[in-house]
Amino acid sequence: MNSKASKPKLLIVLSRFPYPLEKGDKLRAYYQIRALSVHYRIFLFCLSEENVNQSQVDHISDYCEKIIWEKLTKRGIYFRLILNSFGSLPFQVAYFNSASAKSKLMQLVDIIKPDHIYCQLIRTTELIKNYHVCPKTLDFMDALSIGMERRASRVKGIMKMLFREEAKRLREYERRIFNYFENHLIISKQDLYHISHPEQKNIVVVPNGIDEYFFEKNTVAKEYDLVFVGNLSYAPNIEAATFLIKELLPRLPNRNLLLAGATPTSEILKLAKENKNVFVSGWTEDIRDSYRKGRIFIAPMFIGTGMQNKLLEAMALGTPCITTSLANNAIQAENKVHLLVADNINNMTEAIENLEKDETLKEHLIEHARKFVKENYTWEKSAKQIHALISGQTAE
Repeated sequence: MNSKASKPKLLIVLSRFPYPLEKGDKLRAYYQIRALSVHYRIFLFCLSEENVNQSQVDHISDYCEKIIWEKLTKRGIYFRLILNSFGSLPFQVAYFNSASAKSKLMQLVDIIKPDHIYCQLIRTTELIKNYHVCPKTLDFMDALSIGMERRASRVKGIMKMLFREEAKRLREYERRIFNYFENHLIISKQDLYHISHPEQKNIVVVPNGIDEYFFEKNTVAKEYDLVFVGNLSYAPNIEAATFLIKELLPRLPNRNLLLAGATPTSEILKLAKENKNVFVSGWTEDIRDSYRKGRIFIAPMFIGTGMQNKLLEAMALGTPCITTSLANNAIQAENKVHLLVADNINNMTEAIENLEKDETLKEHLIEHARKFVKENYTWEKSAKQIHALISGQTAE
């Protein structure tokens, strides 16, 4: 292995500090940084709406030579969003487009002179798009435009108009920003098809992975019939949780449900308070126990983009899964072999009842799901793809 001094310098630019791991972009960033640090000297530049404490820094400092973060103030965010009402940037790009952050990032670039720059999500691209001294890689991660279109289809009135406008801006920006970067990644094939650029086919699909500790066996008592895990302030997860409480549980009156994940909204907490069979645990330090406490993991995802790591984690831990085609298309699991696919309330109810009474089916899914995830989704494999793209080598 090369010595630290001989490794090329990789500057990574993120829209959030990559710890704690309560959001999908943080999860992806953290494990990519950890794996890529084998090949590169990592210089990390992050934006953050919250203060970053030393404990958070300590979780990632072993993999980074330097860590700099810039606090996004509410005053600055509001100013940029209001100003952008007369502009053309997507609002979630304008949200992060801080002049102070851009200045600090350019100072860092001048000092370290990176060999390569890696940006996660288009939210950060305005900060570095015009720097062309070294090659740059953009991880689109998700096709944000189609996610916004799906959200627009679920609301009415002025919110529909606003979401449609944002979807239009995102679609145009995804196409335009493509040309500022030499390399491009995305998390799944179904997201790739929604990046409307003539060279769309050159985008490399780099999926997420699962850490080995999700395969560790541990006996935890099954306390809940159903479990759903996810950031409970994220719109697709809010819709999924609401669907489970208001639509599914009335069909299955004797079952209980655990909702586990960071920052549950007041709406979710209110619905849970009104239903004695719903339990909200919020953020837990070891999320594996939440999966293990459920007899069935159910993820009714109807909007959103990207890859649902919650499914991969549940499968790795041995909790049988039910989800929608939208979520499964990203991971390409086989229906009735690795999990069960159900796209409406009737099919979901039937799938739950089948799993409850058919022990052979349940054990079949558990066995094949764990093997499927272990063989196809590792962070090391994803990092090899990124390293090959950055270095111009061929991935093994």
